[in-house]
Amino acid sequence: MPGTTEATPLGDHLEIKDSRTGKIYTVSITDDTIRTADLRQIKVKDNDFGMMGYDPAFMNTASCRSSITYIDGDQGILRYRGYPIDQLAEKASFLEVAWLLRHGELPTQAEHDQFTHDITFHTYVHENIKQFMEGFRYDAHPMAMMTAGVAALSSFYPTAKNVHDPRERDFAFIRLLAKMPTIAAFAYRHVKGMPYVYPDNSLPYAENFLSMIARMSEPRYEAHPIYARAIDILFILHADHEQNCSTSAVRAVGSSHVDPYSAVAAGIAALYGPLHGGANEAVLRMLNEIGDAKNIPAFIEAVKSGKGESKLMGFGHRVYKSYDPRAKIVKGLCDEVLKVSGSSKDMEIALELERIALSDEYFIKRKLYPNVDFYTGLIYRAMKFPTDYFTVLFAIARTAGWMAQWEEMLLDKEQKIARPRQIFTGSPERNYTSRLNGIHTITK
Repeated sequence: MPGTTEATPLGDHLEIKDSRTGKIYTVSITDDTIRTADLRQIKVKDNDFGMMGYDPAFMNTASCRSSITYIDGDQGILRYRGYPIDQLAEKASFLEVAWLLRHGELPTQAEHDQFTHDITFHTYVHENIKQFMEGFRYDAHPMAMMTAGVAALSSFYPTAKNVHDPRERDFAFIRLLAKMPTIAAFAYRHVKGMPYVYPDNSLPYAENFLSMIARMSEPRYEAHPIYARAIDILFILHADHEQNCSTSAVRAVGSSHVDPYSAVAAGIAALYGPLHGGANEAVLRMLNEIGDAKNIPAFIEAVKSGKGESKLMGFGHRVYKSYDPRAKIVKGLCDEVLKVSGSSKDMEIALELERIALSDEYFIKRKLYPNVDFYTGLIYRAMKFPTDYFTVLFAIARTAGWMAQWEEMLLDKEQKIARPRQIFTGSPERNYTSRLNGIHTITK
């Protein structure tokens, strides 16, 4: 957490001397940050725009104040609303965590019962959504279908654009959490060429999702309890992760005060990218390339040398500089799932790869520890999910965090429509001279 220091008579501040003019400026420090808008006072001429900060990819820029998720990457800490992620994964359900992310406190029994009831009985989607999904090609990527399907919900709930109405926000939060698994299951069945399965509202959240995925001719599908709990835990682990790419997308798009369905669709689109939600797919491709545990030493050497295209996927993280706390949980969960599904060659390669990488000074020095993606792909594969469907599962879970972050942004009086500055590097003003052959005139 940010530390406290003894205040100076002027309060905590920076003194900045501009070498161009010799002037000294004072910039206040709050929560170990300065407001970059305060830099605009630094000018050479009175009519200058003023100094700006330049931070590609927002590596060291805070865009908001948030009380939802806390991460200490050096210590490997992840907390939702103050609760350690390992405690939530062990003791809570995904719907409890979804409530917590939005409201800041765990639900009471009455709140939990009502919330579960509301989610359960909003799982159905309009039949036109079903027809809309049927319009996709047989080989459409499920994430493309998810992006379009969720965006389409805004046309079915036009009053959702009244984003300052708390009741409309309640409806949107419930509808998105309830309908995301249904749309995701429709996308899964569509690609498989199988008839869609409607929700079974007698089942809990994870079991209902697995029923829509796997049910065939049986009157009622009963998911294996280990699989159902695995899905619930993975949803908890993926529910939020501070200001990542997709969450920033939801906040930025939502800052225009568009309806939440459109904002969440933007988050899904961001998650679609291989550098974000597609990372666990990359882990499985890497394991396939290795092929056998005996090939790991040669693979490790190729990674270290930088020669060829060998990359160590599932290790390291933009935020975590120690072991990803979620990875520890998922590793144990993976063991439980494989007891049901049976061990796999992928798992054998993964375990040996982890052992070698964690004992190699090259990776230790660079703090390349396994992250959550290293094992989630193995779990999803053991449960027979197609590789290109992994990110869809991620999106279902992250909806809880996206909506909590979206509402926090909306209620923050300091937030305005997102509009980053730029440093212009193009040509100065120049006069038009045609580079085409012949004379051209414009007919009025």
